[in-house]
Amino acid sequence: MFESSLPHRQGAMRARASRIARLMLLAGLAASPLCHADAASTLPAPPSELYGDLFVAVQMQQIFPDQKTFVDAVPTSDPATIVQQYEQSKGQSNFDLKQFVLAHFTLPSEPVITPPSGQTLREHIDWLWPKLTRTTTAADVAPYSSLIPLPKPYVVPGGRFREGYYWDTYFTMLGLQESGHEDLVDDMLDDFAYEIDQFGHIPNGNRTYYLSRSQPPFFGLMVQLAAKAEGERVYRKYLPELKKEYAYWMKGAETTQRGQAARNVVVLKDGTVLNRYWDERDTPRDESYYEDVTTARQAPGRDPKEVYRDLRAAAESGWDFSSRWLADGQTLATIRTTSIVPVDLNSLLFALEATIAKGCALSRDFRCTGDYVQKAERRAYAINQYLWNPKGYYGDYDWRTGTLTGNVSAAAVYPLAVRAAWPRRAIDTLRTVQAQLLEPRGLATTTIQTGQQWDAPNGWAPLHWLAIEGARHYGDRQFGKEVGTRFLADVKQVYASDQKLVEKYVVEGPNAGGGGGGEYPLQDGFGWTNGVTLKLLDLYAPGE
Repeated sequence: MFESSLPHRQGAMRARASRIARLMLLAGLAASPLCHADAASTLPAPPSELYGDLFVAVQMQQIFPDQKTFVDAVPTSDPATIVQQYEQSKGQSNFDLKQFVLAHFTLPSEPVITPPSGQTLREHIDWLWPKLTRTTTAADVAPYSSLIPLPKPYVVPGGRFREGYYWDTYFTMLGLQESGHEDLVDDMLDDFAYEIDQFGHIPNGNRTYYLSRSQPPFFGLMVQLAAKAEGERVYRKYLPELKKEYAYWMKGAETTQRGQAARNVVVLKDGTVLNRYWDERDTPRDESYYEDVTTARQAPGRDPKEVYRDLRAAAESGWDFSSRWLADGQTLATIRTTSIVPVDLNSLLFALEATIAKGCALSRDFRCTGDYVQKAERRAYAINQYLWNPKGYYGDYDWRTGTLTGNVSAAAVYPLAVRAAWPRRAIDTLRTVQAQLLEPRGLATTTIQTGQQWDAPNGWAPLHWLAIEGARHYGDRQFGKEVGTRFLADVKQVYASDQKLVEKYVVEGPNAGGGGGGEYPLQDGFGWTNGVTLKLLDLYAPGE
């Protein structure tokens, strides 16, 4: 991709060859589909449907401090019987809803993890991997549980996050490779391929209440990561699932009218196809039911279903929640995620297109190769046309108003991380990120403080790693080192004081620590922080 407003005829063949060569660097090989003899059995409905009025009562009365507790609980008998008993007993004068739930459900537990004393940071992370690894095949999952069984072991983030999560896993894999657990990398790739084959996509997490949406599509980058260690057989194994993953995100692209959107697809007025976050459901999230109902009530004049869809779409983004999605930049009730064409999502789909292109090329399927090279070229051009802010950074685009949102966020580094950025613009983006987001202890997520967890003053391990990768791709290793060493110092400080790694960190100020904000308390464990920290130790503190 070259920095010009329109392609020029002169030198077109040479330019195209250069572009194809660069795309080929990003991906992998082709071949036979995975075969799973045991097709997934029919899953139960999500808890909101299984328990009806009982579910609403439990969540709206806030029986448990964390709304995720009840949806992860397992019924001790058939749900229909429990609901019938609830209907018969709820009108009694001595009825106690919490005691009823405790009598009919087994609540989820969070195992207490007590590390041995005196572990170095690296030793602690290596020690943690087995503690965060789960095996939940169909035989291990209780009837009517919201947990979706998976054929192979997987690593959970930790704390309240008792299941595997899609985009978290890529950054966890980085650390697993550093720790010599390539077997777990393969297992989780197999699990994701299984989910694609069974459900048509990788869900947000392996829970029934997450099935209606996905998360940032890192599957192609996961395949590339495994291929670096294992060779081209990885691409042969997963190419069918890579294509199915792409089909899920692009459903409706051929039939949606210009200036309209359908599911995850947005077709701009000039026919350019880009993508947005979306969710099949327009109801409150099971795991945050009370919070979502409350938010909708705070949005007068808006259809609650519209609010619920936008909240769910933000959950698909992984940035739940952030000023990126808020019309007024501050208030959650103004959320409008489905109106936004996000720079991170479209960068990841560029990487997926490029991955498939190379997989097809290595399998000598030249028609497929040309098709996906063309798709990747078109998307890279669209990213640089619509998601570039002339003020000097990549950002999000409001497809309804036809304007850039103007938010500076750490998502700006995504086009650099996947090599979709034009070189001059990559350098400008790094300078903007340095000037507006780089803090004493790392990279702030945005420039705005809203009380939401994906805003300032919080910094997140995955965004630091993507910034480092993006800077390295465009020749600025010094900036990458500055980002990495500052964040690593933050992680070390928290570990020294608390002997744990956490989900997010405050990066502003000299005495930063664990982050805050959002719908739940700070969680420790923590999968993606562990993975990124091991990479940072190897890069910037190899002796530790």
